[in-house]
Amino acid sequence: MRLLESARWFALAFVVAVLDQWSKHVVQQHLVYGDSIPVTGFFDLVLVFNPGAAFSFLSSASGWQRELFIGIALAASLFMATLIVRHRTRLLFGFALGMILGGAIGNVVDRWMLGAVVDFLHFHVAAITCGAVLLVWDSFREQRARPAPREPAAPPPGEAP
Repeated sequence: MRLLESARWFALAFVVAVLDQWSKHVVQQHLVYGDSIPVTGFFDLVLVFNPGAAFSFLSSASGWQRELFIGIALAASLFMATLIVRHRTRLLFGFALGMILGGAIGNVVDRWMLGAVVDFLHFHVAAITCGAVLLVWDSFREQRARPAPREPAAPPPGEAP
């Protein structure tokens, strides 16, 4: 029953992963490595292949990082799947994790097939980033929704605590 109730978030992750792969395919068909297409004053489409992690961390390593990042992403995906099942009724939390999980799966596919993640958003507003922002927002909402801890009532006068 828990998995059935969580299905919408796993379906979202699947859709995000499919859209991630489709968009990367389209960009690779229309851009050459390093090409840049200005979209706005702060946003460009630029095709790059990132063998590292965020902000190209370890991108210049000798190749061992591919398996490391695949392993980390798979472990993180399993953890996120567990959180989705556990917190299946929390809408914003589930939506955020579904976005992040879909982006992580898309990146695993890239690393597995190409040895690097296909990046094309110069102002990187990917599913993972959007999901992370939503998780932070959800955590603040949860903190406000919790009632403040109550002080224990003082014993009546003349009684020892």
